[in-house]
Amino acid sequence: MARGKKGRPVDGWLVVDKPAGITSSAVVNKARWAFGARKAGHAGTLDPAATGVLAIAFGEATKTVPYITDAMKAYRFTVTWGAATNTDDAEGEVIETTDARPSEAEVRAALPAFIGDIEQVPPQFSAVKVDGERAYALARAGDALELAARPLFVESLELVEATADAAVLEMVCGKGGYVRSIARDLGRSLGCLGHVKELRRIWSGPFEASDGIRFELLDELAKSPELDRHLLPLETGLAELPELRCTPEGAARLRNGNPGMVLASDIEYGEEAWASHEGRAVAIGVYKAGELHPSRVLLPAGE
Repeated sequence: MARGKKGRPVDGWLVVDKPAGITSSAVVNKARWAFGARKAGHAGTLDPAATGVLAIAFGEATKTVPYITDAMKAYRFTVTWGAATNTDDAEGEVIETTDARPSEAEVRAALPAFIGDIEQVPPQFSAVKVDGERAYALARAGDALELAARPLFVESLELVEATADAAVLEMVCGKGGYVRSIARDLGRSLGCLGHVKELRRIWSGPFEASDGIRFELLDELAKSPELDRHLLPLETGLAELPELRCTPEGAARLRNGNPGMVLASDIEYGEEAWASHEGRAVAIGVYKAGELHPSRVLLPAGE
């Protein structure tokens, strides 16, 4: 999260269609500067070479970041056959090659093994921590890492296009997925090796790449009212949770961090939800017997 005392209070979400060649943190810093915002953060890092949805939260919307980070995401990516790299993408050094190439039928037949609840080992060059250090830092120092496999839910993995030397795939998966690991492991399973050549995040939770603004617009529209028009309400980040409406009295109690009464709903006891009053989010919490017990209070800009 980027934080600071200076700047104006800005609440909401901005979807940027991230270009290749820049880090996610650099995009967040540029967006924060362009809005003159006090506080900003992003939901779900993209590799520098990757493009597509980078959802940036400002102000109180940063409290909804976990719900976007945990949401399902979709990727379109190209796998090049015949070579493995130390980064599992085209940015790294080639460490092994083969003349073997899979047929389209062989690729299709291999995909079901990567669908459902699977285990995957993160790339050597990744942000996972090993004894308190980032894996990529250790890998750059030449250390050979034994990274533990991690669970991943893959809802779908489909072949979009196949050529002799590459395949274009689309994947929908849950939190923590490494597309580079999918490419690496798919290549190994086919006996032809493989690495990611291109990667684009098509959507993330409620956010679509097609709705994202170009990175260049952050410079072009910086500090202007026109840029503010691209902001989405912070409530957009709560699309995966049920909404409960509350009375003025309930809203006042919730904003003070106390349980507040919400209107009748078919939500189950103990289920997580968010409360709104006059269309604005008030708090996120757990529903119990007609009240929302807040875990996060959402205050209007400036409060």
